[in-house]
Amino acid sequence: MSIFSKIIAGEIPAYKVAESDEFLAFLDINPLVEGHLLVVPKKEVDKLFDLDDETYAGLMIFAKIVAAAMEKALPCNRIGVTVIGLEVPHAHVHLIPINGMADMDFTRPKLKFTSEEFQATVDKIKAQL
Repeated sequence: MSIFSKIIAGEIPAYKVAESDEFLAFLDINPLVEGHLLVVPKKEVDKLFDLDDETYAGLMIFAKIVAAAMEKALPCNRIGVTVIGLEVPHAHVHLIPINGMADMDFTRPKLKFTSEEFQATVDKIKAQL
């Protein structure tokens, strides 16, 4: 069972931003910028392109809805999207508020936020959903 499946099952806490029957969006605990989050299907499939077409399309539509709220809630030029897929064997999409290309550089040191700061970010995004 992946760490994301444990989050979905409620075995590991997460800063959840949005949830449906099939998908979950939650803040990355090692973010590149404030509001960096992950969107995952609840069905555990290792690789994004191994998802069935319906789940893949649904994931992208769910991500689009979350990204629209993020763009309203957080100061940024746009929401960057990336799929790397090496960190956790569970398909996921990174949504990252960006002002420039450097904001999506995964070699940069990750930011640290308090639980209160993480929760404030969740509240800002949820208010726009």
